[in-house]
Amino acid sequence: MSFQAYLDNAEKQTGITPRAFLDLIAAQNLTKAGEITAWLKAEHDLGHGHATAIARLATKGPEFVKEHHTGGVLHLDGLAARE
Repeated sequence: MSFQAYLDNAEKQTGITPRAFLDLIAAQNLTKAGEITAWLKAEHDLGHGHATAIARLATKGPEFVKEHHTGGVLHLDGLAARE
């Protein structure tokens, strides 16, 4: 599964866009990948892979993820923004 597919599927499951997840994580003052992953699994019922992808996005930043995991394309504003 591609990195973007993990983000898209997490949105489909929760209704929360990747950008909104970044805002929620910041509001919780979470900074470590492990704590972010655990919080996403507990509070949003995400599986480990989806939670880890979002945690990586939050800890490494969108530019790093875009460059290293998506082939230069990263969509954070949700599925509806691409329609």
